[in-house]
Amino acid sequence: MVVSKAAIERVVETFRAAANANRNTCSRAGNIVEISPAEADDVLISADLHGCRRNFDKILSIAELDAHPRRQLIMQEVCHGGPTYPGGGCMSHTLLEDVAQLKVDYGDRFHFILANHELSELTDFPIMKSGRMLNLLFRCGLQEIYGDNSDRVREAYQEFIRSCPLAVRLSGGVFVSHSAPAGVDRSVYDDTVFGRELRQADLEGPGPVFQLVWGRDFRQENARRFAEMVGARVLIHGHEPCESGFDRPNDFQLIVDSQGDRGSYLLIAPDDGRTPQELVGAIRRINE
Repeated sequence: MVVSKAAIERVVETFRAAANANRNTCSRAGNIVEISPAEADDVLISADLHGCRRNFDKILSIAELDAHPRRQLIMQEVCHGGPTYPGGGCMSHTLLEDVAQLKVDYGDRFHFILANHELSELTDFPIMKSGRMLNLLFRCGLQEIYGDNSDRVREAYQEFIRSCPLAVRLSGGVFVSHSAPAGVDRSVYDDTVFGRELRQADLEGPGPVFQLVWGRDFRQENARRFAEMVGARVLIHGHEPCESGFDRPNDFQLIVDSQGDRGSYLLIAPDDGRTPQELVGAIRRINE
C-alpha cells in the first residue's frame, strides 16, 4: 500500500511550497492575515473538519474560488478523525495534504489558521479521545501510506504547520482564530506573539500559542478583554463542538463548527459591521 517514491517527493515538495506561500502571503502582518475590501469582496469562514472529506469537498464547491477571483477562504483543523486505512491508521493526513495544495494553488486567497490538533502534531502533545491516542493513529496512517519515508513526510508537514498564521483579521472588526486564551481578563497574556517570529516556547504549554488554540473560556469578561486586545468587535472561532453547527456563548464570540450533518460556514464581506447576534443570521449549513 506504500506509494511510489515520486509520489512521496511530490508531497514533500508541496508542503515546502505551501510553507513558503504562508510566509509570503502579501496580506500577512506578523502572524495575522489582514483582509480589507482592497483584497477581497467576500470571505468564506469555515471551522473544524477533523477528517470529514465530504464537508471539506462541499466547502470547496461552495467557495468556487476559480469562479470568484475576489473571494478568499479560511479553513482550520483537518487533522484527527474521519475514515481509517485497513491497518487502522488515520487518513486525515490526506486533508492536510489537500490544504497544502490549496495554499500553493491559491496563495493569497486561501488561509489555513493554526489549531490545537495541528499544533499537537508539531509539538508531540498527546491528544486522547474516546480511549484512542489520536497522534498515534495519525502516525500509523502515515506509516501505512509512506512506509520508511513517513518521518520525512511528517517533517514536511511540520514545516507547513509551523508557518501557518494564528488568525485572520477582517477590516470590519472580525477576528478569526481557532479559539481565545482563557483568563486574559485576570492575568497577563503575551499578545506580542501575533506580531513576532514564533519561538518553540510559544508553541508548548503554557506558551501563548498553546493558550490561544486550546482555550475554552467563554465568559463575557474574558471575551471582551481578548476582543479589546486584538482590536475586534467580533471573535469567530472553531474548537468547540456545536450540536447545532454554531453557538454564540456571549456578546463577542461566535463559534462555527463545520463537522457533520449540521456543519456550518459564514460568507461575509471583509468590512461587514454586524454583531455576533446579527451574524447568526448569515450562518449557512454546508449540506443544504
